[in-house]
Amino acid sequence: MANLRDLRQRITSVGNIQKITGAMEMVATTKLRRFQDRAVASKPYSGEIEELVRRLSGAVQSNPRLAGEAASLFAAGNPSAPRAVLFIGSDRGLCGAYNSNVQRFLDAQLAERKGEHVFFVMGRKAIAHASRSDYQVSAYLEEHVLEKATFADAAAISSALVKAFLNGEVSGVDLCFTRFFSMMKYVPVLESFLPIQSPAEEAGDDTILEPGAPDVLGRLIPKYLETAVNHAMLESITSEYAARRFAMKNATEAAADMKKEINRAYNKARQQKITSEILEIVSGAEAL
Repeated sequence: MANLRDLRQRITSVGNIQKITGAMEMVATTKLRRFQDRAVASKPYSGEIEELVRRLSGAVQSNPRLAGEAASLFAAGNPSAPRAVLFIGSDRGLCGAYNSNVQRFLDAQLAERKGEHVFFVMGRKAIAHASRSDYQVSAYLEEHVLEKATFADAAAISSALVKAFLNGEVSGVDLCFTRFFSMMKYVPVLESFLPIQSPAEEAGDDTILEPGAPDVLGRLIPKYLETAVNHAMLESITSEYAARRFAMKNATEAAADMKKEINRAYNKARQQKITSEILEIVSGAEAL
């Protein structure tokens, strides 16, 4: 059995770890609420603009001129080019299985696909996985820190993806990120970004656009793509902090349980030492 000094040191060490993880849980909870509010606030707008574009894309498929300058974003890309993936991970660990879940999901999705892929990567954990997996990285978006990202960052990333598609460098673009549903549910997804596709059940739309479809769609489509990237980033960082809060909560509770066990062992060892000392005193007294 460990001596009393070792047990006291372990109690102190575990107590310090408990304080650290407890503080990290509080920080994660605060940031989670902030990012969750932003994600929830942007969801109605992003949902409405996505639904509108998806409905109008049916009409554009049959008459590309309606989209004006944005018509090429609805057309199939260069078939000989690889497909691009915007892979969003985190910059830091201590968030449970968040990174490993999205990494395993991406690996599984790519294993089912044919053809080459190139990656636009956000997050140090994501680029580390891409390097380990020998993925072809077209760009590491190191200057766009997910936690500090703004709509301007999303617009810049969207512009880079659109440029690669229009130049024929990639045949299409997918977004791989973690979609946030609730504090306890956040699921990795791989969603199509380019070319813009209409739902299979919708062949067209009878919406009247003023001043005209080319003018409206020419301004709407870029904003839609920027919004899609921005919302993917928001949902990813919200999911990351939900995972970090849960991981730190579990770590704090585990430290508390461990501290109780060590305290129990310490009290038992202390009692044994006291009993042993009493027996020695009694034995010494009897000898006299």
